[in-house]
Amino acid sequence: MINRFLNLPRVQKRIISVASDMVVLFFAIWAAFALRLEQELWIPTRGHLMVAGITVLFTIVVFIRLGLYRAVIRFLGDKAFLTIVYGVFASALALIILGYMLQVPVPRSVPIIYGSLAFLFVSGTRLGVRMLLNHPGQRNREGVAIVGTGETGMALASALRQGTEYRPMLFVTFDKTHHKTMIDGLPVVSIDLVAKYIPKYRVRRVLLALDPHSGVDRKRLLHQLESLEVPVQTVPSMSELVAGQARINDIRDLELEDLLGRDTVRPDAAVVSASLFGKSVMVTGAGGSIGSELCRQILQHKPKHLVLFEQSEFSLYSIERELTITNQVENLGVEIHPLLGNVVHRRRCEAVMRAFGVQSVYHAAAYKHVPLVEHNVIEGIQNNVFGSFHVAEAAIAAGVERFVLISTDKAVRPTNVMGASKRLAELVLQGLAQRQSNTVFSMVRFGNVLGSSGSVVPLFRGQIRDGGPLTVTHPDIIRYFMTIPEASQLVLQAGSMGQGGEVFVLDMGEPVKIADLARKMIHLMGLTEKTEDRPNGDIEITYSGLRPGEKLYEELLIGNDPQGTAHPRIMMAREVSLPWVQVEELLSALTQASHAFDCQRIIEILKEAPTGYAPNGETADLVWCNSDQEAVVTSGANKVLHLG
Repeated sequence: MINRFLNLPRVQKRIISVASDMVVLFFAIWAAFALRLEQELWIPTRGHLMVAGITVLFTIVVFIRLGLYRAVIRFLGDKAFLTIVYGVFASALALIILGYMLQVPVPRSVPIIYGSLAFLFVSGTRLGVRMLLNHPGQRNREGVAIVGTGETGMALASALRQGTEYRPMLFVTFDKTHHKTMIDGLPVVSIDLVAKYIPKYRVRRVLLALDPHSGVDRKRLLHQLESLEVPVQTVPSMSELVAGQARINDIRDLELEDLLGRDTVRPDAAVVSASLFGKSVMVTGAGGSIGSELCRQILQHKPKHLVLFEQSEFSLYSIERELTITNQVENLGVEIHPLLGNVVHRRRCEAVMRAFGVQSVYHAAAYKHVPLVEHNVIEGIQNNVFGSFHVAEAAIAAGVERFVLISTDKAVRPTNVMGASKRLAELVLQGLAQRQSNTVFSMVRFGNVLGSSGSVVPLFRGQIRDGGPLTVTHPDIIRYFMTIPEASQLVLQAGSMGQGGEVFVLDMGEPVKIADLARKMIHLMGLTEKTEDRPNGDIEITYSGLRPGEKLYEELLIGNDPQGTAHPRIMMAREVSLPWVQVEELLSALTQASHAFDCQRIIEILKEAPTGYAPNGETADLVWCNSDQEAVVTSGANKVLHLG
């Protein structure tokens, strides 16, 4: 019967609604007179019937003009009920006027009684139909608990009621005084007692709907939700909703910053904007995870030119397309220039910088995946060391004002080629900073970036969705973590603070144990860890052993005496640098070893250099290990001599 009604054409449904309203309005007028005159079988006169008929027809016309019959009953909202109020008020007023004009006695209390009854009948029939239509669907929806009772939580509850997937069952509050109250027809429970009420209300999923400035301790919150063994997800941020990038009911996995367990670092927007607004800015590695986020944030500060320098065609196309759309939608007026190129080509870099009058360079281009660089030693050195050297030399020649190198915590006492190459890149830039004063060089060092191409978080997510196991290299391995936007904000902040040759590091709080991070992700996705004590668990964690060049923990400082800066969460490292003459000697030795394809010699040079490099294994370059090493070196050396 219900399905038959739902499948009726829209016109027929509206005719049924009009007919229903006419019946209840006639009944409301009769009941108003009967109650006022205290006559159970009050029989209207001809005049009363005429007044009632005209009043009902007038009311239907008013409802039509107000758009009441265009509202879909299943999704009836507050506006529809306001429409009924306006229509009923006009109807009661019409009853008074018609009674006076047609000389039909209408007691003064009758319009009031009629208006009340008419509102109850017209709105009540619609509520009844809505409940009847929605009730079968409610049983099939997944019950959810909404954490947060502010505007975001209320908006989410309303949106979920209109949808077909989820059914709001209760609100979770941080205010104990609101426990066992009701909001929007849903019970409210305290966060401290949520474990008791989740099974009681058959909640299958927890949704975080926290207001932007709620001040909630997310670390404590997630710790409390971990033990529930139900998926914990979140809704888009307010900025995404305002920008139209998402809807309130776009449910998704927890934001990566929720896994940090600390407050994110906020930059001084005024200082950053002053260094970027109206300037010509170039980002190398613009299509990478860090480079692309740098471009997004730089774009918001409205530079005159934004030069995207990238060697990957697809990555460059993707970021250029995204930024162009944002630039047009938000009317930022930035000239975006997508350029293909490799940072090891000095002349190409210099030509680009001169062509667009580049004033600031953010050098994000690098090979940063530890095992891959360990297996491709020469390419890692060429890109990370010589690429940084060539693009920095190009910046000096082109008169660039500021140059910021994106470094890594793996550059501190490195045990792998990637970290050693980044530390050597730092030494090169420090040497260049001493050699000249026109270009201000600075470096920014931070830990692992959540969500980047090399991050464990997307790896763990994929492994969990595939049913496991989660692969962790060692039970005790720990890392510092930050989000991509946070890392990019730090780079922009430090770039505006640099005076020449500084290495900036972030106070990143406590390091995170990778095994604990894996367990947290398992629990927050509503699953359990499979262990010897719990053989029926969902996901197992296995340990694969440390990879080539990997160490148990990372550091951000070589020395133990960091210097504070104007930003409370940014420090400046006090570290040894080399005069340019010694840097040149290192680069010359690396050049000869690279041309000779002598990986072993490169490793020795990195160990002899003041980088603190101490490899924890043998040379792992794949070509070197699978070739006649002596023949490769001899052939390479002869080629160098021939070219000389």
